[in-house]
Amino acid sequence: MDSSTYKIIEVVGLSEVSWEDAAKVAIQTIDKTLRDIRVAEVVNMDMRLEDNRIVAYRTRLKVSFKFDQ
Repeated sequence: MDSSTYKIIEVVGLSEVSWEDAAKVAIQTIDKTLRDIRVAEVVNMDMRLEDNRIVAYRTRLKVSFKFDQ
């Protein structure tokens, strides 16, 4: 049995392309500082609009990673 501890944080990725790309951006960014990322759950997706046009996609994720105490 795994006796490790995991922490969960929320992050938001931003992309001009798509919600999926925004999620990838978020994971690529946190991967630079966190290790052993286990699960990423999409909890919300929305868009930024200007003059009734989509200018950015935003994806909010809950991410769990191994936490060393």
